[in-house]
Amino acid sequence: MPAPSSFTLPLRTLLALTAVVLLAHLALLQGTPMTLGLDQPQPNLAFNTRTIEATPIARPPAQPPVTPAAQTTRPHPTPARQERSEPGETPHGPDAGAQPVATVPEPLPAAAPALIPPSTPATEVAKLDPVPRDPALPVMAYTVPDSMRFKYKVETNKFPFSLHAELLWKQDGKTYDARLEISAFGQSRAQTSRGDIGPQGLLPIRFSDKFRSEVAAHFNREQGKVTFSANTPDAPLLPGAQDRLSVLIQLGTMIAGAPTHFPTATTIAIQTIGPRDADTWIFTVEGEDKIALPGGELSTVKLIRNPRKEFDQKVELWLAPNLGYLPARLRITESNGDFIDQKLLTFEPQA
Repeated sequence: MPAPSSFTLPLRTLLALTAVVLLAHLALLQGTPMTLGLDQPQPNLAFNTRTIEATPIARPPAQPPVTPAAQTTRPHPTPARQERSEPGETPHGPDAGAQPVATVPEPLPAAAPALIPPSTPATEVAKLDPVPRDPALPVMAYTVPDSMRFKYKVETNKFPFSLHAELLWKQDGKTYDARLEISAFGQSRAQTSRGDIGPQGLLPIRFSDKFRSEVAAHFNREQGKVTFSANTPDAPLLPGAQDRLSVLIQLGTMIAGAPTHFPTATTIAIQTIGPRDADTWIFTVEGEDKIALPGGELSTVKLIRNPRKEFDQKVELWLAPNLGYLPARLRITESNGDFIDQKLLTFEPQA
């Protein structure tokens, strides 16, 4: 069988066909618009806005001003649970970690000083709030103690050795300066309070707490608030407010000015400012108590601040009438049972 012959085109014919195809493509492309839709008309888009009127929020009426340190018929406090204290903050001394000194309270809107007769039902203490003073009641007198330096022996269950503390109290009749420092092994923690002296006793201006670094609270009476260097929120400043150091002395000025106004079981509520917050401290007068101190036996008036919240501290305070009602002893007990006990060792009048 003869082999099949292959079909081939002459080169000239092939080139001619290629040229025809290219011409056809060029003609087709020229007849097609090259817009890709870019010049197609766009729809008109409307930007609509809507106005919403907010309903005005009714503000509560302003509360009447509170007059400080007045005798009122307010309830008697019940021992409650303890308040949580901030780590490293104490009413009188070193850090709970390095220097075993207890801390004290946290923030709440607080009440101005008020006396609560013991005849009032104890369950009413939870309803305690700032109230205007009854104008029919006499204004309480205040007696500010003379300048004094107290040295204390400090005991705690956290360490087998004693610490040392010093309270330096100075006043010139118009202003005061108080400093309480606890030290051990070259380490110390100091709280200071300075301010004015007025008809209502002590009027703090600045309170500071220093251990390595310092935090402070500033009393702005013109604006009615307390500001904190720790950048925590401002707190409202109520009449009669004290700081955590001045409150220990202010209680003495109140009792010294009118001892008969403070029988056993009388309760005193004071807005107390710390370096980061404000709270209401409630003290109950437990009456006369003769105690043995490193410096000797001394007659005192004992007050106690019982816990009101879960992590509150119990604060026991002994004021010495023969020493201007300054603190002869201060004992603080934590919710877990840890305590620190500050007892008067020596005292020295200051010029």
